[in-house]
Amino acid sequence: MLSRKIADRLAAFETPFYLYDINLLRQTLDSAVTVASRYGFRLHYAIKANYDPHILAVIKEYGLGIDCASGNEIRCAIEAGFDPEGIVYAGVGKRDKEIRYAVSQGIFSINCESLQELELINSIAGEMGVVQDVALRINPDIDPKTNSCIDTGQADSKFGISYEEVMANAAEIQAYRNVRIRGMHLHIGSQIRELHVFEYLCDKVNAIVECLTGLGFTLDFIDVGGGLGINYDIPENEPVPNFSSVFAIISQNLNVGGREVHFEFGRAIVAQCGELITKVLFRKDTATGRKLVIVDASMTELIRPALYGAYHNIENITSAETRKERYSVVGTACESTDVFDQSVSLPVTHRGDLLTIKSAGAYGMSMASRYNLHDLPDAVYSDEIV
Repeated sequence: MLSRKIADRLAAFETPFYLYDINLLRQTLDSAVTVASRYGFRLHYAIKANYDPHILAVIKEYGLGIDCASGNEIRCAIEAGFDPEGIVYAGVGKRDKEIRYAVSQGIFSINCESLQELELINSIAGEMGVVQDVALRINPDIDPKTNSCIDTGQADSKFGISYEEVMANAAEIQAYRNVRIRGMHLHIGSQIRELHVFEYLCDKVNAIVECLTGLGFTLDFIDVGGGLGINYDIPENEPVPNFSSVFAIISQNLNVGGREVHFEFGRAIVAQCGELITKVLFRKDTATGRKLVIVDASMTELIRPALYGAYHNIENITSAETRKERYSVVGTACESTDVFDQSVSLPVTHRGDLLTIKSAGAYGMSMASRYNLHDLPDAVYSDEIV
């Protein structure tokens, strides 16, 4: 990763901070856009993964649309210069004012997650004197073979409308005057590494599209979500995710009659370009003999390990030691769950050493908090220091 190559220059910055490899971000975008163009697929970036202005500016250069999960994310995307015609808006709990804002901006689609929400959108659009384009977010009941905390596509999930409910209420849905059902949206989860899951998704999409069109729905596009995972274990082995395989699987298995196909990637675009750089504050042993490395970062900068047991590869980038020891790397927050790794092998580590917590470009800074009144971390960009 980048931090290892420029470790001598990183000592000048106050830790903890996020280091973003903009060259790797561009390589990732080049791969995604080039392969998607072969199939005519349309790409959106899930802005919840990382809304750093510098990163958004680079993504905008590549022509991606934006996938949003709140009204403020829509506002952020528009203020960053993204065309509202490329913005889709999903989320199970859209506030009335957020829906009004989305309608007023003329976004591409509101991806509707319940029949009650659809009724509300129709009412608000009617009050505003417009017809709003929407997609029905269907829950396909597919096990994505990922962490249960980021699984969004099984039957009991809070996300989406059940297929059976749509079928039972098809006539009512089509009777609304101020919404236009333009598409169907499905998203089964995040950090998917077993790519055959996307084959199951295609089978479900094909069947649902056939049934919905048979009931009179006119669908212009199918949004198959995102979810492509990255290599957290050894990120150097796969710095750019396998877009080629996913797009090939979708192309070979999706049969939706020439309709436009949309994707919404977040993690796959930005995760590997980001690292959290942190300094060792103290070394101590517990009464049971466990060796602790206490760093100046914490769950306030990167909550994923504490929130749902997510793994991030950690490396000491400044130690000159050859002998290794096994440590628990812990943060400064007053919580016992503030642990980055319970047992990681590192060169003998001392106060002042710099560690990198890799693959932190997605759901790192965007989920940061000021718990314990910590300062939010700064960002350092490769194209400004290298």
